[in-house]
Amino acid sequence: MDQYEDSRESVPFSSFAPPPEEAQTDIPNAARMYDYYLGGSTNFAADREAAEAGSAAMPHAREYARANRAFLGRAVAYLSAQGIDQFLDLGSGIPTVGNVHEVARPLDPTARVAYVDHEPVAVAHAQRLLAGHSNVTITLADVRDPQAVFTAPGVAGLLDFSRPVGVLAVAVLPFVPEQRTALEVIAAYREACVAGSYLVLSHISAISATERQVADAEEVMARTPTPVRWRPPHEITELMQGYELVDPGLVPLPSWHPQDAVAHEEIEVSNAYGAVGRLTR
Repeated sequence: MDQYEDSRESVPFSSFAPPPEEAQTDIPNAARMYDYYLGGSTNFAADREAAEAGSAAMPHAREYARANRAFLGRAVAYLSAQGIDQFLDLGSGIPTVGNVHEVARPLDPTARVAYVDHEPVAVAHAQRLLAGHSNVTITLADVRDPQAVFTAPGVAGLLDFSRPVGVLAVAVLPFVPEQRTALEVIAAYREACVAGSYLVLSHISAISATERQVADAEEVMARTPTPVRWRPPHEITELMQGYELVDPGLVPLPSWHPQDAVAHEEIEVSNAYGAVGRLTR
């Protein structure tokens, strides 16, 4: 079993200061719902209620979240093996076991990791968790505004875009529902990177989920500030344009460089595809 696949720990939120004033704890938030699915404790009643509604709509929501986390760990390890020592994690969410720096730094102690998220609780939690870590930053910014991300001190002051960078877009593009906008956002990050950089992308997509389950799951998220869109594989592939896909290409998450044999049921319940692409221009 993948070492990240069953990690359900998190630093207790109660051990930290109250959430920042700008955090709307009475409104469900995707990052905190994701934390709940992973077994974390950085979530509130509204998040748990919405997450349970999501599970009722799409019964394998937890498996989806865990498959994403496991894929992230394997992809970061792969990039490290290719010599990537800089990572830009877009929509990094609530810190939990298997963070990018926890995977990359044991493989390369000089690795630099810039986390970016627009959710105040996630950022405040990460700031406390990352205190004392060198070459690891967290930035409060919207990934849909690449210029704001690039110019943020935590990104511009840490990453050198004249060298290859690993851009991580794991489970974040469903929150950019319009395909044209999503393509423009990814293009902006691609254009900022030099040849030899990588894009790691995962996206929710129906594998075992029915059309009704997809519609119900989208309806749950439509009641939050961050509605989502499930994409079919061909639209996810479009998001990788400009990159040369690493074998085996776009596949269900558990099938991407698995450490052990993958059961058919594990693939079906993941309801997500992922790919890693290398920029060759």
